[in-house]
Amino acid sequence: MEVVILDSGYKSYAFEKELFEKNGFILKIHPLYKGEPSEKKYFARNAHGVLVRHTAIDESFLSGMKNLKAVVRYGVGYDNIDVKACTEYNVKVANVQGYASHAVSDHAVALMLSCTRAMWNAESQLLKGFGSPPAPDIFELHDKILGIIGIGRIGSEFCKKASSFFSRVLACDPYKPDIHFNQLSAQRVELDELLERSDVISLHCNLTNETRHLLNKEKFLKMKKKPVIINTSRGEVISEKALLYALNSGMIHSAGLDVYEDEPITGKQSKLVSHPRTICTGHYAWYSDKASLELQRRAALNLLNLLLGNKVEDCLNC
Repeated sequence: MEVVILDSGYKSYAFEKELFEKNGFILKIHPLYKGEPSEKKYFARNAHGVLVRHTAIDESFLSGMKNLKAVVRYGVGYDNIDVKACTEYNVKVANVQGYASHAVSDHAVALMLSCTRAMWNAESQLLKGFGSPPAPDIFELHDKILGIIGIGRIGSEFCKKASSFFSRVLACDPYKPDIHFNQLSAQRVELDELLERSDVISLHCNLTNETRHLLNKEKFLKMKKKPVIINTSRGEVISEKALLYALNSGMIHSAGLDVYEDEPITGKQSKLVSHPRTICTGHYAWYSDKASLELQRRAALNLLNLLLGNKVEDCLNC
């Protein structure tokens, strides 16, 4: 039986190789991170299990996959996997939840502090304005309000780490009970109220049809306090066109971004990523020496257990 890794790029697959071969599976690794969907499907045509990062697992991919039993995504988000179609084809799907809660929340805190301290153009400040503040609107956090959109594993860790900087924390998450908000000492509010009252807004929600372009032009117009926007969740949660408009029109203070609508970024995003009030990193908030290893280990174990018929907590359609 075959297990296929479709989107390569990690430094080593020694753990996966040892795990699957020890359990009687043949492991095949596609040599490229990117590639044509049809060629990826052909490579995986005999697979019983697939490990994937970005390749779309949809109706087109699933049709004709005679042996496929399980798919696991390396990561938390799974918008490239059509879970409904997989269920119809009797294919189990899992992700890897919570593996990088500390790494991503640390990164979000770093972006938040960098934006509020106007570190978005350090070289220019050093060469042209040494000794002078790079912007007049650098602000302190102790009397400000933090707004968090999504308080799952990562959002909760971010709340614990960042809340001590602020006078109050607001949070929005329709899928969490009141007790969860109380445990985090966060006030539960609706999205529009959070947008109106917050000085810093950090996004930690999954990408779904409900959250795609959650922050659009209409929502930016509701932001009364020119907040800092931090996004380490998924790029498509924010309309980049609306975000650029908000930056250029002074509706928001600045933005710290690790995720984007198109990845890798393209020329059409150059005005956003080079904006004088953005700090942009290349989708590596998930990474730490520990988190990277945990991601690969848990993804492989999730796939093995799905193939063996064992219970998997991260299963999305079991």
